[in-house]
Amino acid sequence: MTTLSDEEIEARLRGLPGWERRGNTITRTFAFEDFVGSVDFVNRITPAAEDMNHHPDLAISWNKVTVTLTTHAEGGLTENDFVLAGQIDQLA
Repeated sequence: MTTLSDEEIEARLRGLPGWERRGNTITRTFAFEDFVGSVDFVNRITPAAEDMNHHPDLAISWNKVTVTLTTHAEGGLTENDFVLAGQIDQLA
């Protein structure tokens, strides 16, 4: 899998409202009612990430979960990052 160009990344981000690029990653913070809601969301993400063998970095802060995606093996953003981001949006 190859990394995407800056133009490809920007085009894909236009289809993922709420996600933003930070260097070689894309990130989005999701808000929930409480800690239990945040943990439930992380548990919903797990099967999708496992199915793709593509695992996001997750940060839980009481009622918020920040998801960060990159393809470490490629050293940047690939199609898999955007596919998983779309699935995560559907799970939110």
